[in-house]
Amino acid sequence: MPRIALGIQYDGTPFQGWQSQVHGLTVQDTLQTALSQFATLPLFVQCAGRTDAGVHALSQVVHVDVPFERDEQSWIRGTNAFLPETIAVQWAKTVPDDFHARFDAFKRTYHYVIYNHPTRSPIWANRAGWFHRQLNAEKMNAAAQALIGEHDFSAFRASQCQAKSPIKTMHSIKVQRMGDLVVVSVTANAFLHHMVRNIVGSLIYVGMGKQEVDWLGFLLTQNNRNLSAPTFSASGLYLAAIHYDERFGLPLPNDDASALIGL
Repeated sequence: MPRIALGIQYDGTPFQGWQSQVHGLTVQDTLQTALSQFATLPLFVQCAGRTDAGVHALSQVVHVDVPFERDEQSWIRGTNAFLPETIAVQWAKTVPDDFHARFDAFKRTYHYVIYNHPTRSPIWANRAGWFHRQLNAEKMNAAAQALIGEHDFSAFRASQCQAKSPIKTMHSIKVQRMGDLVVVSVTANAFLHHMVRNIVGSLIYVGMGKQEVDWLGFLLTQNNRNLSAPTFSASGLYLAAIHYDERFGLPLPNDDASALIGL
């Protein structure tokens, strides 16, 4: 059976996260229904990384085994014809039988968008987390650098996290201001449940002056979730890029945070 990889983009606002549930109000269920309608038989996908309710994706990657050959463009056009406006297939690529969307991904990039303005914005509602006090993005960026490298990220791990180990490798983290937006970009080999949102919450404490620049480094050494800031809103979180070995021939991911400004 041919294996197809698909690049998926979605607005997570109306969905109860990625993973299939009985009620069917998830991205996975909606995508599988559309694929099955196009193929006229049941199809099931495996994703690179599950996202929570309200979280968006600029470039989620899935794979699906199909019982027949079709042009790659047909999978894009045909599946999109059955999808709501909140989900779209961006690309399709035939991959080797041993390709796995999750296990072959060697790093992932997320962006978190904060609308930093005294008054909330209807334009950025459900698309950015809102914080009303002025944030110092330079101090937030300086604080974030303590997280780079291989660490135990228990201080930023949700209690319901099912990961076997809290040890992850942070490749890069950058905080930058773009007008009224403060964007946190994070690349790691993998992420714990709520890890990015918990990091953002703690960075906001630094940005507003409630904690010093060295606070995130301190939290990292304590391995205690109770010491760090509350989990920040899901609305501003975007799964931005999944990185694979070039031998699979997948489109190169664009993890430039400036692409978010055009949303």
